[in-house]
Amino acid sequence: MSEKIFKLKSNFSPTGDQPQAIEKLIKGMKRGDKFQTLLGITGSGKTFTMANVMAEFNRPVLVMAPNKSLAAQLYREYKNFFPENSVNYFVSYYDYYQPEAYMPNSDTYIEKEAMINQEIDKLRHQATSALLTRRDVIVVASVSCIYNLGVPMNYFEASINLEVGQQIVRQDLIRQLIKIQFERTPGELVRGKFRVRGDMFEIMPASDSVIYRIELADQKVATISIADILTRKIKSEENELIIFPPKHFISTQPQIEHAIKEINAELKDRLKFFEKKKLYLEAERLQRRTKYDMEMLHSLGYCHGIENYSRHLAGKLAGEAPDTLFSYFPKDKNGKPDFTLIMDESHIGLPQVRGMYEGDKSRKEMLIQYGWRMPSALDNRPLKFIEFEKLMGQTVFTSATPSDWEIRHSSQIVEQVIRPTGLIDPEIEVRPVFNKKKNYSQIDDIIMECKKIISQNVIASEPSRAKRGNPAGSPRSVDYNLPRDDTSGRVIINTLTKKQAEDLHNYLEKKGMKSNYMHSDTKTFARTEILMDFRRGKFNILIGVNLLREGLDLPEVTLVAILDADREGFLRSETSLIQIMGRAARNVSGKVILYADNITGSIERAMREVNRRRKVQMAYNKKHGITPKSISKIIENLLDMEEKKEVL
Repeated sequence: MSEKIFKLKSNFSPTGDQPQAIEKLIKGMKRGDKFQTLLGITGSGKTFTMANVMAEFNRPVLVMAPNKSLAAQLYREYKNFFPENSVNYFVSYYDYYQPEAYMPNSDTYIEKEAMINQEIDKLRHQATSALLTRRDVIVVASVSCIYNLGVPMNYFEASINLEVGQQIVRQDLIRQLIKIQFERTPGELVRGKFRVRGDMFEIMPASDSVIYRIELADQKVATISIADILTRKIKSEENELIIFPPKHFISTQPQIEHAIKEINAELKDRLKFFEKKKLYLEAERLQRRTKYDMEMLHSLGYCHGIENYSRHLAGKLAGEAPDTLFSYFPKDKNGKPDFTLIMDESHIGLPQVRGMYEGDKSRKEMLIQYGWRMPSALDNRPLKFIEFEKLMGQTVFTSATPSDWEIRHSSQIVEQVIRPTGLIDPEIEVRPVFNKKKNYSQIDDIIMECKKIISQNVIASEPSRAKRGNPAGSPRSVDYNLPRDDTSGRVIINTLTKKQAEDLHNYLEKKGMKSNYMHSDTKTFARTEILMDFRRGKFNILIGVNLLREGLDLPEVTLVAILDADREGFLRSETSLIQIMGRAARNVSGKVILYADNITGSIERAMREVNRRRKVQMAYNKKHGITPKSISKIIENLLDMEEKKEVL
């Protein structure tokens, strides 16, 4: 057997239910099982189990999470487990995104507006570059990875390969860099730009915060070095270098010329359709926009909204599946996916994948109908679910509450309900939303509970790094010993709406309590900062709607309160309730309060399942003489963020 490419580093060995889960999943993958499910409860160490599984197979891994916060947490955990391998983070790079749209009732056209987060874009390029150059790659992604990304072969073939001693003319290297969408600048160097001083090239790649320094002499590459962006000191000397394009949508000149012909032919057909229907305004609108885009493509090789012409640029047929992050993963000799897919919290991720295509399609059809876009724009889209199924490699779904789809399609359901720490699921208490006799509401009650929790010192102080050693798999460059502001308890309050979360936060602050909120409008990096500040104790109460559910690892939480728990629906379904309650399952003092005037079917089923698990856990602890203890987890930055450095 060949040497394993994934080097798992950990100070711990599998315990509890983990050994049997690891063994069963590995056997299933060796049998060639397409789908398996790990039914692992909160705090049972599903990530560690999967790390042990993926270490057995010499192929890349894609880990899909339902949101950016969970993706960031998983990225940090896998980076700690595999410090010698390439662990990457791939999520939507928009801080703000307003898609192109048209509302015919008010004749309002909304142009696409987007604010790209350069740090996330850098991490995306790191992921795609790694996939095209090595096999020991783990990519942790959000569900946005099923969107059109650009043809990987174009991206790879457009890369510039340089070696010391290679013959190359100065002007040719300049042309090649511009051709693959690098911008030449005489001033500040930023990602995707380069500058030339004599025979010295300085290039800042899209995938890293360094400078590639290439010196030519006698029309040959004399030296290749990697320099610090601030000090300009040489970090390393290289014999060879691959420079990948700074954009994923990249096309060769012949492809662009062919695409322009195809776009022009489609335009003529569409104009005939509009004229036949006597829709002259739509025809004029479409002609003006499309001709301008073709001119830009011809002269610059790029245009605003180039992704809407992706079908023509990629040479695909109408309706053919787009190239996504999946296309960057390798295939075996039979053309089948040669990677492992782990769908974390699959009960959320799979429905997200299923719903993305239809939402995108309805918006695009309106633009096409009124002449803002051509029909080929429909092919700039996320994958359909049937296409997604075909592209999945061997897959393990992980969830405490798998849905019917996973259960129905999996060859085996591997249960992991015993926590290595011996913790049992917290008891659940149901209290009224409003007590008429006492004129006492759920808000009054939760404030009283918060005051009790905050006054208690329930979090043990952590040993210093010197005493505990470097955490398993953690790079030395990251500060893993972020200090705590206090050791009091933490409270999660789950509301039904974003406005309710914000209003409750403001109300608690007026009461002199330290709180914060987090919901879908919170920016990507702000979410990770909020979670770290919550763990450190900068505030004690975190309020949210749907993000404070699946997978978040917050061992300091001693109380989870669910407001309006009897409002039956998606946010208060059996699955949602179990997931929310799980946030209190990492602390021995954890408890759950449901505020409900009625015991709904979802509440009853959720409580029944929790009680079943409690019986199994208590029996296991009794048999093995285990005393439950809180999960101890160091506080660390989830993402490796670069400090902003000014480059002269």
